[in-house]
This record gives sequence, structure tokens and C-alpha cells, in this order.
Amino acid sequence: MYSLMLLGALWAQPAGRPATAEEIRARDITVFPNGAGLPAGGGDAVKGAKIYESRCALCHNKRGEGKAGEYPALVGGRGTLATKAPKKTVGSYWPYATTLWDYINRAMPFHQPRMLPPNDVYSVTAYILFLNGIVAETEPMNERTLPAVRMPNRDGFIPDARPDVKARR
Repeated sequence: MYSLMLLGALWAQPAGRPATAEEIRARDITVFPNGAGLPAGGGDAVKGAKIYESRCALCHNKRGEGKAGEYPALVGGRGTLATKAPKKTVGSYWPYATTLWDYINRAMPFHQPRMLPPNDVYSVTAYILFLNGIVAETEPMNERTLPAVRMPNRDGFIPDARPDVKARR
């Protein structure tokens, strides 16, 4: 009986329509390693510290050390990737700073994803990079400077050489 009710409910759903090009563009928030897709805006670690304190520290702690078993550390871990206890953080593992911006923009804060405006995302990104010793506290992060940030593990990934994979660095 339950399956008949479910089938009836599905049958009654409207057919819908394909998304328009404008609707697709509005939802296309993809940011690539080279910075393509980053919006205009900017910030620095000084501004980011304040935003981080109010929006991020509850889960990731005051200096990005994380909460064991709950929320990951964002800071530390350099030199641990080749050990028996690697610590994968933004500063030790992530290959591109633009990926950090994209992740914060899409998924953070955890309970309110996509609520931060681009300037706040640039500022929090700068703050996390600063905590990892990658950028200076007052170094501006924006759509031009962020792709130029050289992450410590940028060359730690190997391109997939299989013939059916067309990825290029």
C-alpha cells in the first residue's frame, strides 16, 4: 500500500522545465585553480580575523587548530605528509588558495553555507592563509592576487596520465 501511495505522489509531481541560461549562470559558482570564476572583491587577514572569530572559531578554534573528532584543523601539519601521522590542513596539503576561497564560499559556515559575501570570503581566506604563514597579515587578497598565492604543497599532486583523462595543469 505504501509503495502505491509513493508512486501516486511521484506521478502527481509537475513535469518542470529546463533551466534557462540565466538561471544556470546565477548558480554557477565554480572557481578554478587559475582564479577563473572568482568574483570582484577583496579583503585581508586583519579584516578576516574579526569575521573568523564570529563565524569560524566556534568549530575550528581561535587559531585554526580544529576540534579533534569534530572539526578539522586548518593550520599546521607542514612536513607531516610523508610521515606515519600526516596532518592534512590548508597549509600542509591544499594545492591552491583559490580552492580554499571556493570551499569557504560554498560550504561555510557549516550551519549557514553561502551566507558570507565575497569580501568576507576573501578576508577569511586571507586570515587562514596568514595563520599558515603563507601570506602577510595586510596582504590584499582579491580576484587577481589570490590565484598568484603559491601554496606549500602545490607540486605535491601528480597529474593523472591515463589516456581517458584530459586534465592539464
